[in-house]
Amino acid sequence: MSNMIERLTGWPALPDLFGWVETGLPAAHAAPGTHGIRIEERLTGGTYVLRAELPGVDPAKDVEITVTEGVLVLRAERTEETEDKHHTEFRYGTFTRSVRLPAGARGDDATAEYKDGVLTITVPVPEVKTETRTIPVQKG
Repeated sequence: MSNMIERLTGWPALPDLFGWVETGLPAAHAAPGTHGIRIEERLTGGTYVLRAELPGVDPAKDVEITVTEGVLVLRAERTEETEDKHHTEFRYGTFTRSVRLPAGARGDDATAEYKDGVLTITVPVPEVKTETRTIPVQKG
């Protein structure tokens, strides 16, 4: 039905528009041709925590997490089961999301845990103590 509406009007069907509201414009945080991943993130007590919704994936074989130059990239794949389906709103294919880690984050020490469809990535961010230095002004 949504393909027919799009062909007739040139506009995507309403469920696709609602998806944009939930996840942002297409490819805003994802690579072209992939779906975005909904996340929440927080920085507390020297730890950066990112939680990502990834229901229906096998974290051992369908999830890849990389950190390069302070950018964490999360990639997952969900394959469609081949059954006769009349209607589906599930998304299948490749899902990606990239986020810039806070300054000083130690990506090499990141850990990840998957439970109940939610992937939690924890990255230590040591507090950097900054010293205040007074610079004398010389008269020229």
